[in-house]
Amino acid sequence: MDQFFNTLNGNEIPILKWFASLHNPVTDPIMYVITKLGDKGILWILLGLLMLTVLPKRYRKVGLTVALALIFSVIMCNGVMKNVCQRVRPFNFDNSLFDTQLYNVFASIDDWSFPSGHTSASFAAAFAIILWNKREGVCAMIMAALIALSRLYLNVHYPTDVLVSLILGSIYGILAYLIIKAILNKSEKLKAIFINGENYKTIFTKK
Repeated sequence: MDQFFNTLNGNEIPILKWFASLHNPVTDPIMYVITKLGDKGILWILLGLLMLTVLPKRYRKVGLTVALALIFSVIMCNGVMKNVCQRVRPFNFDNSLFDTQLYNVFASIDDWSFPSGHTSASFAAAFAIILWNKREGVCAMIMAALIALSRLYLNVHYPTDVLVSLILGSIYGILAYLIIKAILNKSEKLKAIFINGENYKTIFTKK
């Protein structure tokens, strides 16, 4: 595994150096803010909570799907795959990347590189949204793509980290959608809450 990743790392570092060559005073802060929105999946967690509680009730099922997709992502990406693969971060593989580091971002990163948690969570949530609501989903997809791109721009992930995470995150979102849809089709009580918009207390009532 180490030899495999070392070969990949060496081949992908030039791509990250090309991204570093794009750094400029205009896009640097924009990319930094975008990547911070993806920290710990905070953007998607907050969006899911809003869908479940504040936004119009038609979004409840979407929020529930986002929540499940994010659970899949954090378990598989952060809990399993990072610890199994143990791929070193680009800046730890090639110290010359510190010369183009922006906003001291490397200092706050202490986990493994593969796969990208930001990308996985973003596409998991985006697919969970677009499968229920196309218009809102397109916006979510654009944001997910920007978050993924920001990880390369800031040189904190290899291209293959992001590419594989995009695929896996999409799968998590699709699985979450299929599972939630199946559950809602089988449970009248949950359908009443997450589709018809009845009070959450309904789940505790007996019929």
